[in-house]
Amino acid sequence: MAVYIILAIIAYTIGSINFSVIISKKVAGFDVRKKGSGNAGSTNVLRAVGKKAAIITLLCDVLKGVVPALIAILVGNIMKEGVDRALLVQISSVAVVIGHTFPIFFQFRGGKGVATSLGIALVTNWKLGLICLVFALTIMALTRIVSLGSISAAVLYPVLTLFIHDNYIVQGQYFVFGIIMAVIIVFNHRSNLKRILAGNENRLSFKK
Repeated sequence: MAVYIILAIIAYTIGSINFSVIISKKVAGFDVRKKGSGNAGSTNVLRAVGKKAAIITLLCDVLKGVVPALIAILVGNIMKEGVDRALLVQISSVAVVIGHTFPIFFQFRGGKGVATSLGIALVTNWKLGLICLVFALTIMALTRIVSLGSISAAVLYPVLTLFIHDNYIVQGQYFVFGIIMAVIIVFNHRSNLKRILAGNENRLSFKK
């Protein structure tokens, strides 16, 4: 039990490193949470700071999801006996997204966990992660609504776990884990959902 708790704490701490705030302060001299939508994520960095800062933020947030999962895999391989390796990965993954959403280092005001969840999806099962990524990008391209693509991919993820049983870096049951991750992402986008239903959600302009 101790190893699960320790890895959860490590993952939460990693998740609490908010790159959007760090990068926006370094590049533009302000906290991105005080601009635009107020969200500490790469989309708001794109609107408030610029493309380069947004790309760096996106990559850092994706890697933030990859690292705790890899640490969990490493610990599971070392311990071998007495631990559920898939559960180690899943607990670490949930913890890092919670840390990203409620970062202890940044007044518990973080991002929505989409890029970090993408990193988790890609490292745990590259095939499943790529399907979700392509699906999200397709929705975004058709609607120009980033949040809709993110929500749609999050809902698709647990459904895919019912049909895709290969290519997992650690074999195990991922449906419940997928449901938990989807609930977190959808919950974090509850204000976006209200705006989508009202027809006034922000849209990206591909001409800029």
